[in-house]
Amino acid sequence: MDWFEKVRQLKKEKNAVILAHYYQDPDIQDVADFIGDSLELARAAQRSTADVILFAGVHFMAEGAKILNPSRKVLLPDLRAGCSLSDSCPPAKFAEFKKKHPEYFTISYINCSAAIKAMSDVICTSSNVVKIVERAPKDRPILFAPDRNLGRWAAEKTGREMTLWQGACMVHETFSERKIAELKVRHPAAKLIAHPECEETILKNADYIGSTSNLLKFVIDSPDREFIVATEVGILHQMQKKAPGKTLIAAPPNQNCACNECPFMKLNTIEKVAQALESGGPEIVVPAEIAAAAKQSLERMLEWSA
Repeated sequence: MDWFEKVRQLKKEKNAVILAHYYQDPDIQDVADFIGDSLELARAAQRSTADVILFAGVHFMAEGAKILNPSRKVLLPDLRAGCSLSDSCPPAKFAEFKKKHPEYFTISYINCSAAIKAMSDVICTSSNVVKIVERAPKDRPILFAPDRNLGRWAAEKTGREMTLWQGACMVHETFSERKIAELKVRHPAAKLIAHPECEETILKNADYIGSTSNLLKFVIDSPDREFIVATEVGILHQMQKKAPGKTLIAAPPNQNCACNECPFMKLNTIEKVAQALESGGPEIVVPAEIAAAAKQSLERMLEWSA
């Protein structure tokens, strides 16, 4: 079966749009209507006029699309596509902390559940985190959740003191400083570019730090020809397409494994995309009370990022 043609036909029949994250399988990226990072995808979801939004990403991303588009059907090809970072911030524990510390202004990274978004004052992404932190009230302490690495980096960039929730991404914490140093010896001209979710030991050696979309732009615009890329390997597909001829090296993990691939992102396949469009499921549902509160924090992010 030609899955690409089947998806194209189903999109037309269902008046559907496919939003895909850069970390998705190349087949899904090639059939998507829009590819982006979390901020770009949130904006695309907000602008969508399609009857059906198929979100090729992970659960919290599809939840965000549903929150911003409550009247539209939002599909996720595989409901098991979760997120280790989101899981590191359980809503019950978060609520307990918030109850004990009501004075905190809460900034939550978009990589969190709808329940966490509903308890937050504003959401951020790695693209806009500096801008969001700088807009936070100066007379209130800040709680930054759930990613400690992104929070630490943002604190250094802005000079704001923040209490950091101790969550992390299993992929971005797996990169090996030693193996990257060995790569630099073999490729002395290569620039190390890294996502701010990486550990401090990686970021301190990086030539450039940025969100997924900014890493892509850096590779396209840079006169350099070689890059060691410290983020999920799915982004290399777009880098190869938009910067042909440049040498792209995926930053190696500590273990001899494919740990620089997000196992949750890779649960989605083009076959599952076609099946979801055909069957109308799995569909994302967010309880109305949670959705209403989460929408406020997401819309504040989009307003502050304009």
